[in-house]
Amino acid sequence: MRLLLDEMYPGRLAEQLRDGGHDVVAVVELPELVGQPDAEVAGRARAEDRVVVTENVVDYAPLDATAHAGLLLVNARRWPRTRAGLPRLRAALATWLETQNDQGAVDWL
Repeated sequence: MRLLLDEMYPGRLAEQLRDGGHDVVAVVELPELVGQPDAEVAGRARAEDRVVVTENVVDYAPLDATAHAGLLLVNARRWPRTRAGLPRLRAALATWLETQNDQGAVDWL
């Protein structure tokens, strides 16, 4: 499974997941996607068969299932983007990547 981390996530999170052997990129690593509408980010993820990881439930959840290759919606309270929270999020994403194979699904972390 391949991931595209939405713009709220730091590039170092993607880098650390790649160091663990996972195929992950972050929007912040792709200058052409930074600041672009969510539909464009989802379209890029779809074109590359990547699941979008995002806290932006309001904009992504209503998208038609054909608009993305899957969504992993993250609860920001449970997985905060803090110094203490990011290592926990990284571990949870790595576990999710190792246990999931339902491409195209919408899931929660």
